[in-house]
Amino acid sequence: MPRVVITPASLDYDPTEVAAPWLVLSGAGHEVSFATTDGERARPDTLMMTGEGLDPWGFVPGLKKLRGIGRILGADEHARRAHVELEKDARFGKPARFAELRAEDWDALVLPGGHRARGIRRYLEDVALRRFVVDMFEAGRVVGAICHGTVVAARAVSDRTGKSVLSGRKTTSLTWAQERLATRIANVTRFWDPGYYRTYREEHGEPAGYRSVQAEVTRALARPEDYQDVAASDPDFAIKTDGRHRDTAEDARCAFVVRDGAYVSARWPGDAFTFAKAIDAALLEPARLDPRSPRVVASSNHGG
Repeated sequence: MPRVVITPASLDYDPTEVAAPWLVLSGAGHEVSFATTDGERARPDTLMMTGEGLDPWGFVPGLKKLRGIGRILGADEHARRAHVELEKDARFGKPARFAELRAEDWDALVLPGGHRARGIRRYLEDVALRRFVVDMFEAGRVVGAICHGTVVAARAVSDRTGKSVLSGRKTTSLTWAQERLATRIANVTRFWDPGYYRTYREEHGEPAGYRSVQAEVTRALARPEDYQDVAASDPDFAIKTDGRHRDTAEDARCAFVVRDGAYVSARWPGDAFTFAKAIDAALLEPARLDPRSPRVVASSNHGG
């Protein structure tokens, strides 16, 4: 039975990006475990979990349960149901520590995201996790990264090559267009906390988007064109990019997932079920261990 480890941030992980892969991969018969920085049970970003607090009245105790924008930006019913089941899993409640992880013990790694700086920065900057990511890539294991999880992979630099493990690979991530749109919405709807959607903010003199997920991931690549986004010619371009549609276990039309050999990447929670199915497909292919024959799938229906 393939062994998969999911590594959520200890605080403020995105609930969809953890629960959907857990549901799909455990349902496919894989043994799914968890690890965190300190080995303590991880806690999700409650705003993403409930959608409460994402509207202009969200700071008012008696009104925050009235969800408008929060209904769109927070986890949908499929993800919330999956997360309820996830919290019953004994392995989720007793994670390992990042420093304890060894590549020889695992067949696959899932790097979920989250954006709230108070919890996610610690995750993105964890050195032990980066070392494990390098080891997993160099061992030819399956690695999946979604949203801010791609930043962890981008920062994982191999001692052997001196380059990011993503150098020479094709990838997607949370796009600057998505991050910018969410920030603009938050400037209005969550005006008392306008930085909520930006994990890192630009410093003086840096151009807009320089600290975005897309920009950092792109800087780690061998070529800027290795960064993948939805093509304007895609027949489902509108629903893939409008920020309102999310995939399900049965419907992948709005998802965008990139696979390059044993590496799978996706943009945001709206891709999470299709992302997990692509990881499952990679685990079932013996050829995944051959790093000389990467292939890319950028598809609305991969694994659907």
